[in-house]
Amino acid sequence: MSTKITNAAARMAGGTKTYGSDDTEVRALDGVDVEFERGRFTAIMGPSGSGKSTLMHCSAGLDDLTSGTVHIGDVELGSLSERDLTLLRRDRIGFVFQAYNLLPTLTAKENLTLPLDLAGTKPDPGWLVEVIESVGIQDRLGHRPSELSGGQQQRVAVARALVSRPEIVFADEPTGNLDSVTGGEVLDFLRSAVDDLDQTLVVVTHDAGAAARADRVLFLADGMIVDELVDPEADAILDRIKAIGG
Repeated sequence: MSTKITNAAARMAGGTKTYGSDDTEVRALDGVDVEFERGRFTAIMGPSGSGKSTLMHCSAGLDDLTSGTVHIGDVELGSLSERDLTLLRRDRIGFVFQAYNLLPTLTAKENLTLPLDLAGTKPDPGWLVEVIESVGIQDRLGHRPSELSGGQQQRVAVARALVSRPEIVFADEPTGNLDSVTGGEVLDFLRSAVDDLDQTLVVVTHDAGAAARADRVLFLADGMIVDELVDPEADAILDRIKAIGG
């Protein structure tokens, strides 16, 4: 199934990823064609082992395809040296993971500006304030991760992903370690980043409630995109997941 969109922040063509060989070969992605539209929130769902995280990691340049191509904007990732790929990930892609990945010795503000500090650049002051206010951590900037709740730590991680104004943000189970109320708040922040900050967001999730906040849901099975919903509702998402064996 091909999901073609114009104005893509990222796209994959013929994406195949295999592990092992011969009798032990596992095909994690099987000829995937997909585009992620700018300024939109896309959720990726599917059963365990369907290829969700592999699709995200390959789309974000964290892992290589066995065959096929990936573009971020107009740049084909396979054409880049390892150094240039590292720079592209740093400058043009944001990441949010289930584990918050904050440095314990740094304050919240130091953690969220760390990517820019490492790049030797300074954040745009107005944008920094807008991001901090959008995730609601104004009064926690001087606190270290150990002094923050899980939800607050994930808000810092979301702000860190947004502060460099990346072309696209990839989030892998960003609410997996959070209770439902706190997870809902973080998802609201991510939704507002798309609506209010014009961010492009791709989220891997197993949670129909999380996916229902997206503009579009892609469903994977056996390494292939087998279905999608636009402007989804949670009940419809659950029905599709049941149909594909999730």
